[in-house]
Amino acid sequence: MAIASTLASTQNPFLCLRQPPSPGNRSVVFRRCQDPCGRRWISRSIRACQPSDKLGGDGGISASAQRLYFGKELLSFASDNFLPLALVSGVGLGFANPTLGCLADKYSFTKISTCGIFIISGLTLRTEAIGAAVKGWPLGLFGLISILLLTPSFSRLIMLVQLQPRELVTGLGIFCCMPTTLSSGVALTHLAGGNAALALAVTVASNLLGILTIPFWVSRYIAGGVGVSFPTDQLFRSLIVTLLIPLIIGKVIRESFKGFANFVDNNRKLFSKINAICLSLVPWIQVSRSRSLLLSVQPKVFLAAVGIGILLHLSLLAFNAVSIRILSGLTGGSKSSKENSTAVLLISSQKTLPVMVAVVEQLGGAFGETGLLVLPCVAAHLNQIMIDSVLVNLWLRRGKDTSTKVKTA
Repeated sequence: MAIASTLASTQNPFLCLRQPPSPGNRSVVFRRCQDPCGRRWISRSIRACQPSDKLGGDGGISASAQRLYFGKELLSFASDNFLPLALVSGVGLGFANPTLGCLADKYSFTKISTCGIFIISGLTLRTEAIGAAVKGWPLGLFGLISILLLTPSFSRLIMLVQLQPRELVTGLGIFCCMPTTLSSGVALTHLAGGNAALALAVTVASNLLGILTIPFWVSRYIAGGVGVSFPTDQLFRSLIVTLLIPLIIGKVIRESFKGFANFVDNNRKLFSKINAICLSLVPWIQVSRSRSLLLSVQPKVFLAAVGIGILLHLSLLAFNAVSIRILSGLTGGSKSSKENSTAVLLISSQKTLPVMVAVVEQLGGAFGETGLLVLPCVAAHLNQIMIDSVLVNLWLRRGKDTSTKVKTA
């Protein structure tokens, strides 16, 4: 009885609404109040002072809210797929209006953008991450051998394909002699749950050592098939100036200014997008410069070149997957071995576009029209990213299904 008396005498914190609700209000809320006797709670409804801007007249989502949601989804898609969209936009802009691209070519924007790519690569290169890859050295060593010594031999098969204009095949042959991608392979490895440190170490080592191997393989597999003399010494010196020195400059800046290094690490997405913009300048300029010649190529011929690029990447995936499976069987199937296998498979099956463009630029048209050499490689670069993205998603789904089954069991 004492408790009931105390509750009855307590003031109700919810005051009764004395003003009538506006007739235009639609949103309904509920409150509680006491009757005059103070012995029971009565639920009464009141209307909000302002109508909701997220609800339509029938209670559905308004058009403005739908537009806002669609805009956010579109921006999210563009951010997640910035590199492919930038490359496709560069090609499209070159076809639509070649004047600006030709002007950029006049002022050597291609060389500037290539140097910018490798300066950014040096700025984002973490030394401590490379040391974490030491435990995966057996598969890492195979990755280097595959990238630098084994997969370039696939270019000999590509050069046997008969397509006109011949530059489409020659460009893919040069592309096959390149080291691994500078960023997409590491990003996909991280997404797949692989050893990202090992992927980074193989990426850096292959791109540095590739300066030594690229002139040899291009001279051996490409120059002989085209029938031109290949300036190996000149290309080697040009790659050092265009690739190695900018990479070293970026790394020195990172190590010299720790505050700037922290800024780079905290804004890696921003620098990745700047890198993508620099890379997209290359197909834009090359397509602009060779627009009239590119338009003369029959669509079925270009689609055949795109198909060869897809077949090349699938062949590299199959070759490396079989080789890694054999090596993993010899070294044991531990969890760390699976992470290392994922990293090496993705890294050793991709080829880099910026280095290929730098090589073609230094050749000065020795193998034909530069735009025709680069265009199928742009398509091959996009296709390998999309194929590997699908592969990574399949791995992630399989891992989720496996974990679900384990929990259910």
